[in-house]
Formats: sequence, structure tokens, C-alpha cells
Amino acid sequence: MKHQLMIQAIWAAGAVHLAIIGANVPLPGMLQVRDRLAPVPRFVRQIFYVHWIYIVLVLAMFATLCFAFARDLAGATSIGRFLSGFIGAFWLLRIALQVLYYDRAVRREHPLLDALYLLALSVLVLVFGIATMQPIR
Repeated sequence: MKHQLMIQAIWAAGAVHLAIIGANVPLPGMLQVRDRLAPVPRFVRQIFYVHWIYIVLVLAMFATLCFAFARDLAGATSIGRFLSGFIGAFWLLRIALQVLYYDRAVRREHPLLDALYLLALSVLVLVFGIATMQPIR
């Protein structure tokens, strides 16, 4: 893939990361997280919320990498290619978890969101997978 086109694809991947962050804002309400976690001990709820926030921070870091270091992620440096491989593998694992582990009943409650999310993750895996295979420039 042409290097400039790959950089633009990385920028688009940054926008996808921002969209996923944005989707996490209404998600707790849609999934009724507060009600569903009510019977769980307070400490377990705290762990859940802290982990959720940390995942959002990781996504923000991924988005920042995409916008600030697109050239590197697109294959300009070895560390950039490594990070592209890591991000691609991160999202590939997330697809597997979404399809094989998450409760199908909950996914069926929101089929459009589930499909859009899987599409977004597939785009991320594709973009970062291609970037990983780019020659260093």
C-alpha cells in the first residue's frame, strides 16, 4: 500500500478509536450497568469501573498514537510496526472475545451496535495488520 494512503488509514483508525471512546459514554446506561452490578460487593464494582476507565485511557492512547505517530505506525520505524502489530492483535483478540465469550443474549438486545462494533474492530485489525507488513521507510 502506498505510504501516504497507509498514513491516512492510520488517521482513520484514530477516528475509529475516538468513536469507540464516544460509544463508551452512553454504554453503561444502555447496558444497565449500575442495576446489574448492584448485588455485587462494592470492591468488585470499584474494580469494574476502574478497569473500564483504564481501557478507555488505553483507547485514548491508541488514538493519540494514530494521530501523532501515523508515519511510524504505517511502517516508517520498527517500533511503529511493532506497535501496529500489537494494536492489531489487541483488536483481533477483542473480536474473538466479542464473538465467543460475551453473552449472546445481551448482544442480541443490541444487534446494530454489535454489528457496528464488530465492523469497527475488523477495520482496525485490517489497517494495523497491513501496517505491520509495510516495509520500513
